[in-house]
Amino acid sequence: MSSIQLAGFGHLIQSEASIDYPRPDRLVQGNPERLTYDLYQHPHMDCGIWQCEVGAWKIKFAENKQEFFQIIEGIVRIHDAKTNSFIEVTAGNAGIIPPAFAGTFEVVEAVKKYYVIVEV
Repeated sequence: MSSIQLAGFGHLIQSEASIDYPRPDRLVQGNPERLTYDLYQHPHMDCGIWQCEVGAWKIKFAENKQEFFQIIEGIVRIHDAKTNSFIEVTAGNAGIIPPAFAGTFEVVEAVKKYYVIVEV
C-alpha cells in the first residue's frame, strides 16, 4: 500500500482499512467493495488512501463538502448529472469533485487513490 507521511511526527501514518459498499439505492452497476484507509483527520479535513473494485453509483456532495484526489492506479469516470458529460481520471492524474456536485462515480478499472476531503 502507498503511504502518507505527516510532517512533525517523523513517521508514516498507517491505519486498518474500513470496508463498505455503495448503498443499494445508489447502485448503478455492480456492488463494488470499497476500502478506505483514513490516515489523517482534522476538524474540517480528512485524507487517506481509497481503493475500489469496478462498479458505479450515484453521488451527491453537500454544499460545504469537496474532494481533491490523485489516482495511483486504475481509471475512474465522474459523470455530471446536469450536463450528461464526464471526466476520466487515470493513474498519475488528479481530479476535484466540487461542492454540491451530483452525478455518478464510475470505477472503470480497479482504482487506488489519495484523497483529501474538505468541509467548509
